[in-house]
Amino acid sequence: MLLLWREAAPIEVPQDLKQPPTIVKQSVKDYIVDPRDNIIIECEAKGNPVPTFSWRRNGKFFNIGKDPRVTMRKRSGTLEIGFRSGGRPEDYEGEYQCFATNDLGVALSNKILLRVSKAPLWPKEVLEPVMVTEGSPLVLPCNPPPGLPPPYTFWMNSGMVPIPQDKRVSMGLNGDLYFSNVLAKDAHTDYSCNARFPFTHTIQQKNPFTLRAVETHTHNHSNTRRKVAESTPNFLSPSGSESTKMVLRDEKLLLECIAAGLPTPTVKWFKKGGDLPARKVKFENYNKTLKIINVSEEDAGEYVCMANNHLGSIRHSIFVQVKAAPYWLDKPTNLVLAPDENGRLVCRANGNPKPNIQWLINGQPVESSPPNPSRQELGDTIIFRSVQMGSSAVYQCNASNQHGYLLANAFVSVLDMPPRMLGPKNQLIKVIENNRTFLDCPFFGSPLPELRWFKNGQGSGLDGGQYRVYINGTLEIKRARAEDEGTYTCLANSILGSAENQVRLEVKEPTRIVRAPEHQSAIRGSTARFNCKVKSDPTLPITVTWTKDDKPLNMGWRLRKDEESLTIPNVNEGDEGTYSCTVKSEIDQDSASARLTVLDRPDPPIDLDLSDPAARSIRLTWIPGNDHRSPVTQFLVQFEENRWEPGRWQNLSTYPGDLNSVILQLAPFVNYQFRVIAINSVGQSKPSRPSLRYKTSGAAPDAIPKGLRGWGSKKDNMEISWERNGPNLRYNVWWRRKELEEEWNNVTTMESKYVVQNTETYVPYEIKIQAMNEFGPGPESNVVTGYSGEDKPTDAPTDLQMSKVDDTTAHIHWKPVDLNSVQGEFKEYRLYYWRESSLVPGLVVSKEKKTKGFYSTVAGPSGILSDLVPYSKYKMFMVVANNRFEGPPSNTVEFTTKEGVPDAPRFFRINRRSFDTIHLQWDKPLEPNGILIAYQLKYHTVNGSRVGHTQLETFYPNVTDFSLRLPDRSTRYKFFLSARTTVGAGEVFAEESPHFANEAYIDQVDIATQGWFIGLMCAIALIILILLIVCFIKRSRGGKYPVRDKKDLPLDPVDQKDQDGSFDYHSDEDNKPLQGSQTSLDGNVKESDDSLVDYGEGGDGQFNEDGSFIGQYTVKKDKDETEGNESSEATSPVNAIYSLA
Repeated sequence: MLLLWREAAPIEVPQDLKQPPTIVKQSVKDYIVDPRDNIIIECEAKGNPVPTFSWRRNGKFFNIGKDPRVTMRKRSGTLEIGFRSGGRPEDYEGEYQCFATNDLGVALSNKILLRVSKAPLWPKEVLEPVMVTEGSPLVLPCNPPPGLPPPYTFWMNSGMVPIPQDKRVSMGLNGDLYFSNVLAKDAHTDYSCNARFPFTHTIQQKNPFTLRAVETHTHNHSNTRRKVAESTPNFLSPSGSESTKMVLRDEKLLLECIAAGLPTPTVKWFKKGGDLPARKVKFENYNKTLKIINVSEEDAGEYVCMANNHLGSIRHSIFVQVKAAPYWLDKPTNLVLAPDENGRLVCRANGNPKPNIQWLINGQPVESSPPNPSRQELGDTIIFRSVQMGSSAVYQCNASNQHGYLLANAFVSVLDMPPRMLGPKNQLIKVIENNRTFLDCPFFGSPLPELRWFKNGQGSGLDGGQYRVYINGTLEIKRARAEDEGTYTCLANSILGSAENQVRLEVKEPTRIVRAPEHQSAIRGSTARFNCKVKSDPTLPITVTWTKDDKPLNMGWRLRKDEESLTIPNVNEGDEGTYSCTVKSEIDQDSASARLTVLDRPDPPIDLDLSDPAARSIRLTWIPGNDHRSPVTQFLVQFEENRWEPGRWQNLSTYPGDLNSVILQLAPFVNYQFRVIAINSVGQSKPSRPSLRYKTSGAAPDAIPKGLRGWGSKKDNMEISWERNGPNLRYNVWWRRKELEEEWNNVTTMESKYVVQNTETYVPYEIKIQAMNEFGPGPESNVVTGYSGEDKPTDAPTDLQMSKVDDTTAHIHWKPVDLNSVQGEFKEYRLYYWRESSLVPGLVVSKEKKTKGFYSTVAGPSGILSDLVPYSKYKMFMVVANNRFEGPPSNTVEFTTKEGVPDAPRFFRINRRSFDTIHLQWDKPLEPNGILIAYQLKYHTVNGSRVGHTQLETFYPNVTDFSLRLPDRSTRYKFFLSARTTVGAGEVFAEESPHFANEAYIDQVDIATQGWFIGLMCAIALIILILLIVCFIKRSRGGKYPVRDKKDLPLDPVDQKDQDGSFDYHSDEDNKPLQGSQTSLDGNVKESDDSLVDYGEGGDGQFNEDGSFIGQYTVKKDKDETEGNESSEATSPVNAIYSLA
């Protein structure tokens, strides 16, 4: 008969279906509790129906109801044991096991060994002082009281300071303190072992040891000298030449070798038959301890430790055995079967020794449970054939050996259920491109359905390639790409039906920081800026947060954050730290960090101390201040003295930043105090507090005055001057004529100069000087040469002439003077020249004199005069000069330069007066350098980097403008303009025409300055004037109307104004005749009693320059009320015009 086997799969049974209990939470097997707290033993289980719980203690039923201190939590098997009403936690120590039961089976917890933590007191004991010879080994035992769990031991003195440990002195794994050899400095009275108990957090201290080191002495010729005997190595721990060690698999292996000897031995480790596993082995306690974590079977073997010094070596072998408590190879899992299906439960475990496998059903051994024909036990496997409804149960597998046990629950549930989907419908999953992706499709059915995946409802099932379907329904996409986006359908099929669900997948670009912050140093008070530029999927919103030292950064008034950076202005020391930028989207994140180091000026040095005083030196020592993360590069030592310049600090010397003690070289007879300034890359510190004063004794000067020189301020003297080299000094000065071997002249002065009178003109002197004070004279200076004063040269250069003249240069020659006539140090022949006139008619020139020097001592001197203006008339003469005077002038020479090429035109303008015309204007050059014969204009079109054909225009010298029509408005030109003489074209003036579209301008021609417009306006003004005169004449001939009848007429026709107060000369009344008059079609005016003059106020009415009347319109007053009206009319301009007519 063919049996179809299906291994158990990690498929969750829906909670709404009946299922046996399953333990989901329980306390650890070895459970140590704090006696000060309530005892809580956990046991949680799930199942349908909800399980009930019971407990066994030490293998017997634990009746919870009979103990008032024990309660069980609702819907849970967790026990809580309280001691408020009394009782001892130790009474509840023992082995506990929880049973979770429902209608379908019983699940078991592990056997939980409950123990109460203990921290026993150290036994009282009297410790005698330990006497040991210097150089001998010593072990101070600790022997801490046994606690649960074992305490952590350490050694301290009475001041609660740890005992220093090193290669010679160290604590062993058992807590003892080992001395490889005892030295005299080890003698103390307070070696105390301490035990710290972790649960109670208490420390207990053993009575202290008193250690006394006994010195050894050797007598040699009646002299006693100390000598410690050396010794070869021997092991203090472990003893003997070999030992064994057993360790369990996955635990920690600790091997220890502590050796005695003088000198202190060095310990090395080896493994026979192979190398030590470098990745797992660590050496601790100064190489005395070998540590291997997570031990495995291959770590078994012989380990050798060797201790050696220069006197010899010793070895110890440790044989390590690796045992193993049971560990799973194949842990049984829940099995769901449909009626008539087959299955199996497998329980495979390994260990050393090999564990024993035992099966239980609902907590009872298989052999004591009712027989079941569909079940067969075959060692570590139980086989099920053609299971039937009602055969559900919980099976336990127990694997045990002498080192421990494993217990696993696995239920067998017989169900008949069509396929169903357990997850949310139509879920949207967003993933990052190129990431491994899982699409979950939890399902259930019995018999177990077959699950297939489809993409976008097309094709065959997805499996293979970059797709992998797990038995629990999950689809793995090994590397998601953009083309993997779409709708995925999972379909579960069985003989009882089918069910499906859909998952929509969107693939997004990763969120990443493309410009990360970088480590930087910032000076205090400056601004620091960290970049954090992010690139992300445009469809995913992101948030950027900054932290400092892993704490949120508050953006206050000072810190500023934008999209790509964080700015920290006015940096201070509190800003130093590690700044992290984290960018998050809903599905991924990226972060980057950088450290900000704040630099500042160093703190001033402190504790200045003076030592080692000497006559002319002293040692200055100081303690450097905080350098604020910028190393000190220099120290500046300053001094102040209270005799000559009190209160003024002066620089003495600088020293490298790694020194803090220097010898200062001092001057005599000065009362010094010093201060120090530290300098780093940021700047200088504040000065330190001044040192104590130190006064040097007096002494004769030891320095020679600097800057000794002799020179004449007059023709018959010589001033000898020098620099002072100290206060309160006198100076001995010697001088004599050089090369005459005469006696030295000598004078003593307090000043810094001396004047020798009645000397000959410009003769050399030998000079020397010596400083002296009340303690004696200093060293003499070397002899220097000085000169008496200079006088005016007596001779003039002769026969000054030109040999070759072109447009800008001229060659000159002259006869030299006798150098004795210079009466001083010969400096140069100085040529004076000036431009007398230009040969260009009408050109005015500057006649400013210029000079040029020529140094020459040859018999026939010559030179070249350059930078002359072409086509000009020049004059020149020459003198000879010493340091103070010039001699008489030579003959004056006149010459003319040849014609040259002209300068560039004075200006060159390009104006665009219309869309298709440009106008060029220029002016003649400032320096034509000849007679202008023409202007030359070259131009070509420009279009980006392309240049058009060059065209040439030539103009007469009196032409200074040119108009050019453009082929189209967008054309641009480059123009090159130069003036020409007969010699050739001069300097070019280049300009480019403006662009029409956006950068050019079209000349705004002022129409008011155009001749035709002025003429037109004058003609219009003249016509208006004539019309007004005719109008006034006509109205005057029409007579007057009585004012009596007219004075009460309304003012509207003549005084109508706009809202802003201005007169409106275009109102409706403009087309009406004046009151009391009648206008005919031919323009004749009938007789009237009023005229325009009647509406003027005396002589205020007048005409403007264009002939328009500007008088103010007002109603004429009654003749009875206003006198002199007749005369007013007679003198008005209107009447005057009328009389002319």
